[in-house]
Amino acid sequence: MTTAHNTAKFEDIAKTVLMPGDPLRAKYIAETYLENPVQFNSVRNMFGYTGSYKGKQISVMGSGMGMASIGIYSYELFKFYDVENIIRVGSAGAYTDELNIHDIVLVDSAWSESTFAKVQAGVENDIQLPNELLTKKIEDAANRIHTPIVKGRVHSSDVFYHEDNVPNHVDFYNDHNCICTEMESYALFHNARILGKKAASILTISDSLVTHEEISAEERQTSLNNMMKIALEACL
Repeated sequence: MTTAHNTAKFEDIAKTVLMPGDPLRAKYIAETYLENPVQFNSVRNMFGYTGSYKGKQISVMGSGMGMASIGIYSYELFKFYDVENIIRVGSAGAYTDELNIHDIVLVDSAWSESTFAKVQAGVENDIQLPNELLTKKIEDAANRIHTPIVKGRVHSSDVFYHEDNVPNHVDFYNDHNCICTEMESYALFHNARILGKKAASILTISDSLVTHEEISAEERQTSLNNMMKIALEACL
């Protein structure tokens, strides 16, 4: 089956999908880590590939930026391609000076002021949770390859640029216990829960709203290898 956004056949996509936001990061993961990767989608340049990692069939596909975008691609993978597990592998901005550039955050909850869940399914909750089993597999994989991680709540925002008259990172940290921010996990977790699937999210700190440090766009694409290795090992 194909959709308006994905030309893959049903059998082209594995049961577990790694989902970075950037389709070029999906291409990098496939070409760097997967054996015999085959591209299954290029519609809107949202690249998707399936290959094998240590004998396990795995797919990787970009989600685009924001909840509206990952909401489409993750829903179609879960609903129409019968994908069982989606692990978001992304970047995030730190809300606390206890997080440094390149630190890895395993998301244990996603808070958002977004109306995504309400509009999509009438769900009023402002917190969405990842699947416990899939999250535990990621944590175990990190321990197995001796890569430190930090567990915490992420702020999934609909807006990248905020004006000065609205709450800022200090408020989100103090009022909602959010240690970092990104734009996708809340919608991914919601879609998985609604459809009876599993989702998790692991993020690398790429910039800090506290110290104003940041890594370049090119580094975001290619230097997040520790996070990628954790996610791949969790699939085994």
